[in-house]
Amino acid sequence: MKGNEAIAEAAIRVGADGYFGYPITPQSEILEYLMEANPQARTGMVVLQAESEVAAINMVYGGAACGKKVLTSSSSPGISLKQEGITYIAGAELPCLIVNVVRGGPGLGTIQPAQSDYFQAVKGGGHGDYHLIVLAPSSVQEMADFVELGFDLAFKYRNPVMILSDGAIGQMMEKVYLKPQQERSTEILPWATTGKPDTRERNIITSLDLDASRQEKFNLKLVAKYNEIKEKEVRLEEFETDDAEYILVAYGTSARICQKAIKLARAEGIKVGLLRPITLFPYPARRLNELASNVKGMLAVEMSTGQMVEDVMLAVNGKTRVAHYGRMGGIIPTPEEVVENLKKFIKG
Repeated sequence: MKGNEAIAEAAIRVGADGYFGYPITPQSEILEYLMEANPQARTGMVVLQAESEVAAINMVYGGAACGKKVLTSSSSPGISLKQEGITYIAGAELPCLIVNVVRGGPGLGTIQPAQSDYFQAVKGGGHGDYHLIVLAPSSVQEMADFVELGFDLAFKYRNPVMILSDGAIGQMMEKVYLKPQQERSTEILPWATTGKPDTRERNIITSLDLDASRQEKFNLKLVAKYNEIKEKEVRLEEFETDDAEYILVAYGTSARICQKAIKLARAEGIKVGLLRPITLFPYPARRLNELASNVKGMLAVEMSTGQMVEDVMLAVNGKTRVAHYGRMGGIIPTPEEVVENLKKFIKG
């Protein structure tokens, strides 16, 4: 399956209640697959093409407020349009899944793959002190797997989760194992707006509080939640780091390229390894800091002008040299280019 198709089928099989989206390249297959698969007949899942990205994210807000397992997807400019709704959802502490199949920017940019939405996803593209949990797949299999993981984390922490993919993984076709169909949940969550039984007070879901002291207290509550996520939910993968003198740091498509680059570099006697962040928030800063004590340098490889490299620098905290190599505008670096720039980095 294509990566986009795998996400769509996984959403059906995980028992999602609803999908609300709007077409944009290179993620349109998610919506198209869901429309053609007719999950309402299979599981009762609602699939709706909204009139705009703004409408889609607010439909997600409504579904999430009812305690339902809902998701949306888009590509970079469409995610920008959803930012107000995303920050409302984070401020209302609601679970949902957001998929961004990234294309090159800025502006409308190009429909080719890129990783230039890192800041938007990880730092919070909307206003206010909030975070999404951000998962970065590097294969079609992970596109499927991260749907279930994303919903699990979203409901565990009552927080929106983003799958930050790109146009290459969304469009490439690989073998994928899909889990058996799950039933949609009938659980009534105690915080949801499911109607008012006689046994409890009203559930009021909002991100608005005009009292400054209450808003500060709420923000501190969010900080405590994000710190718990940082402590418990870091995910990463390492390749050839045991004897490495240099470390490549890359996620998604760039990490796939770096795996091949490591083989080429080691064939030339260069001891290099790879750390692949799977969660971009929470970021594997602690492990990077540990590795920094034993290596001569780290090279962040990204399909952007350099965004994640700032988090590498923060994690390393001056223990070793850090540099960036990237292509942009929809161009994917080759393993040979990565090795060549690694050699330049080694030479200083």
